[in-house]
Amino acid sequence: MKKQTIELLAPAGSWEALEAAVNAGADAVYMGGKAFGARQYASNFDREEMQKAVYFAHMHRVRLYITVNTLVDDSELGELADYLLFLSNVGIDGIIVQDLGVIRLARQIVPDLPLHASTQMTVTNSEGVKLAAEAGMERVVLARELSLEEINTICHGTDTEIEVFIHGALCVCYSGQCLMSSLIGGRSGNRGRCAQPCRLPYKLVNEAGEDLLSGKDAGQYLLSPKDLNTLDILPQLIEAGVTSYKIEGRMKRPEYVAVVVDAYRRAIDSYLGGDYQVPEEDFANIEQIFNRDFTNAYLLERPGREMMSDRRPNNRGVLVGRVVKLDKAANKATLKLDKELHLDDGLEFWVSVGGRVGTTVTSLLQNGQEVAVAAAGSQVTIDVPHGIKMNDRVFRTFDNRLMTYAAQFFGEKAKRRIPVSALVTARAGNPMTVLLTDDEGNTGYGETQFIVEAARKHALNEETVRKQVDRLGTTEYELSDLVLECDETVMVPMSEINEARRLAVEALDTARLEAFAPMRVQRHKVPRDLVPAEKISRSKHALLTVHADTVAKAQAALAGGADYIIFGGDIFSSRQLPRQSYAEVAGLAQNYGKKWAIATPRIVKEGQLPYFAELFAYWQQLKPDAV
Repeated sequence: MKKQTIELLAPAGSWEALEAAVNAGADAVYMGGKAFGARQYASNFDREEMQKAVYFAHMHRVRLYITVNTLVDDSELGELADYLLFLSNVGIDGIIVQDLGVIRLARQIVPDLPLHASTQMTVTNSEGVKLAAEAGMERVVLARELSLEEINTICHGTDTEIEVFIHGALCVCYSGQCLMSSLIGGRSGNRGRCAQPCRLPYKLVNEAGEDLLSGKDAGQYLLSPKDLNTLDILPQLIEAGVTSYKIEGRMKRPEYVAVVVDAYRRAIDSYLGGDYQVPEEDFANIEQIFNRDFTNAYLLERPGREMMSDRRPNNRGVLVGRVVKLDKAANKATLKLDKELHLDDGLEFWVSVGGRVGTTVTSLLQNGQEVAVAAAGSQVTIDVPHGIKMNDRVFRTFDNRLMTYAAQFFGEKAKRRIPVSALVTARAGNPMTVLLTDDEGNTGYGETQFIVEAARKHALNEETVRKQVDRLGTTEYELSDLVLECDETVMVPMSEINEARRLAVEALDTARLEAFAPMRVQRHKVPRDLVPAEKISRSKHALLTVHADTVAKAQAALAGGADYIIFGGDIFSSRQLPRQSYAEVAGLAQNYGKKWAIATPRIVKEGQLPYFAELFAYWQQLKPDAV
């Protein structure tokens, strides 16, 4: 049984989001490059930015993983090989992969770069985890459709690290299995270009085209799931043995990353402290920053339509009150508030005609007086656009106070510096030396080429030295204290002190980075035989293969001239095939002199493994040409 570590893993689709994740308390961050990642519409990072990101993250003791989780064409393997070399050489802590070819290539050319099996691999059981481990995966990101019980069984049945999603958007389809975007949008999710067709409006119709949900309590967004939120059940996931707790959101703003990471950081720390608590304010902030309403997906139960956000496919905001008085002539409305309201908040009125009308709060009148904040339970008058009616519900979609709070986690004002102490020596006849020591005991040393000499005018003193050594603005450090050991009436040029400080900072950087993530072997060439030529000869003879899920269909296909039958697997005609059906198809194939294969379902849950173990023994007796 593996020793459990707990990692809070945050998304970053931009530099600001990376800063927000690190400063809000993430243990690790995952992000994508400009290619081969499943979120090609995020800003993502070019190579120079990625190099900066590794430095920034590692200096602050945060691991950095890169998504290389799209399916890759043969024509792209040369570019991919070069990219893998770069990622390994620059010090990335691991790559998240889906394509078996990417896995094989990575193991051959960068064997010491850790690999994580992406959720796109649709690993839904312990045997899938074992197979991934045999293929070289150090970690498996489970599909998002599993229960706590299944996760617990998997975690306790393997030494491989297990990662699960704990917050953010959900797909309507099984992880990694959605082809809807490519079929109706011409853009493949498995190539990083999901068009999000599940967030579009649909009708459910019968054969006659009649709307089956007309007059029913259902919205238009029939395929749009609510967002995952596990704050209520996080202790159960920890006790199941999960290693990494992943927040979805590489397309989200840095404020979202900041607020969500901040709340989950506190939650995990409270569990580790022995008393799990989530303040109401954290629940509220998580809801306010972005929600399609929340679900815990399949972790506790099968929620059915309760998992769907069929009324709203994007941020629905938070209900803050209702319209109780309306002055249409003056375009003003009085609201009865359920929650506190602030100046510069963004509101949406859910109106009966036209859907939603938005506005920003530019003035708040309470009892005729201008206020900056109005409390829950009070009535307040604001300017409103046309179209508002009495009793309309009012939702806040932009919380000015929360966004101000989130802004402290990224940008120049948010910079979290590492404290260092300095020991400076200046002895006549010797170089001046600067020794910097960080909060972990790592050290960096620098000295002047100049030999300390007697002062002609101004002798060195602590104030002068501190001023120069404290010039750390472009670094990740701040000076916490300084000790000067100095002969009386000696001098060193300011430029020399600055150079010694610069050398000490560089040496401390090297020591600090090496202590967190020792540098790998640097590789710069890809063996030619590992990347195939673009033109590959193919067979000129086509075979007609038919996938059937009943004996009658298999017989019809063979009679119609099929060369190869694939039987079973994902079955649409019945719940499961009787064993005798496999034997019948085996006989049919033999009679027609054709080959046949048995298919398994794409999704096999943990509880089904014993059934399939028994079934494989039976299938073997039938001697199919393949499974």
